[in-house]
Amino acid sequence: MSAVATVLLVIAIVGTGLVSGVFFAFSGFVVQGLDRLPPADAARAMREINVTAVRAPLMLAIFGTALLVIAIATMTFFGAYPGGEWWIVGSAVLYLVGVVGVTGGANVPRNNRLAAAPEADGAALGAAWREFRPGWFAWNHVRWLTSAASCTALVVALLG
Repeated sequence: MSAVATVLLVIAIVGTGLVSGVFFAFSGFVVQGLDRLPPADAARAMREINVTAVRAPLMLAIFGTALLVIAIATMTFFGAYPGGEWWIVGSAVLYLVGVVGVTGGANVPRNNRLAAAPEADGAALGAAWREFRPGWFAWNHVRWLTSAASCTALVVALLG
């Protein structure tokens, strides 16, 4: 494995691990902290989190890592990672489907529906939170676990 290939692989490991950590934080304690608030307040807090999430640090971590796993998966076809091909391609599939796909297909639509709930009507906002929370939380677990599995596969490829 060349030095460039090794460096890219290590950066991808850090990226997938970082993204997994962000999703773990939400699954592990952020959502439960929001649950301690009245439902309308939890909805307001999550709406603000969603506004601040769509900024460079998180977007670079999620989508920069996606580009990186695509790049290293492509490099496997040119022999850059001998012996680790299946681990790297598997990691890329896990990350792209489980993180990028789930984010765009499950979490963002829920975020958008929560954002569209009427602010002035506390009961409606609370109802929007009760509808939002179970599905968003479940899909966030998928993002957390697939990014962790992706990271693990990359580590196996590096050590193998």
